[in-house]
Amino acid sequence: MFVDSLQIAWGLLVSFDPGLYEVVARSLALSTIACALACLFGLSAGSFLALRDFRGRQALLTLLNTSLALPSVVVGLAVYLLLSRSGPLGFLGWLFSFKAMVFAQTILVLPVVTALTRQVISQADKLQGEALRSMGAGVFVRACLLIWNERYALITVVLTGFGRAVSEVGAVMIVGGNMEGFTRVMTTSIALETSKGELPIALGLGIVLLVVVLALNILMGWVVRAGGADGMAADAGRAPA
Repeated sequence: MFVDSLQIAWGLLVSFDPGLYEVVARSLALSTIACALACLFGLSAGSFLALRDFRGRQALLTLLNTSLALPSVVVGLAVYLLLSRSGPLGFLGWLFSFKAMVFAQTILVLPVVTALTRQVISQADKLQGEALRSMGAGVFVRACLLIWNERYALITVVLTGFGRAVSEVGAVMIVGGNMEGFTRVMTTSIALETSKGELPIALGLGIVLLVVVLALNILMGWVVRAGGADGMAADAGRAPA
């Protein structure tokens, strides 16, 4: 049964089945948009938390670290309540739509990007911050310079956020409704098709999801190596003759 299902799944993949690849395209679009929005706010927030000390900072960091372990279904439930007709954002009419799924995934990815960015920038500031401050660089200039200097590490942060988004199932199923042709993505389709006994489709989507995750890991490895090579080249350029 497994071999037969795998053969059919492979046939769907190589024949570019429209229904299967429509789900794949929607998944990638959803995760890309959500990751971009999360990075837009997360990189700034993480840098601010790394470089500024203020009252309540430790409590905020504790809350941030706690949110990293927040189950996706809890996020989905919270977004559902916000967007429901009686909720504070019900007037938007986003529930069971692509926009609601983007909203939920952005909330899921945001703590990951913020926490990892804070860690990267904090470590960089310990090494480079004193020199930048001695040159009169303020917080904003320091943040920009450190983000640029640590760009390779931050690219891996972005890729980690994308991986979190593309493999998520609970939140998007709750707020999107898993409607065929509108809000169905790879993870929700795999869950649905498996429950229906449609194993070939589930296997096909599972293979694509595994390929995406594998590609992300390969890309992160390449970025790390490129960052290391760039750092060594910079050190060699600063070395005395």
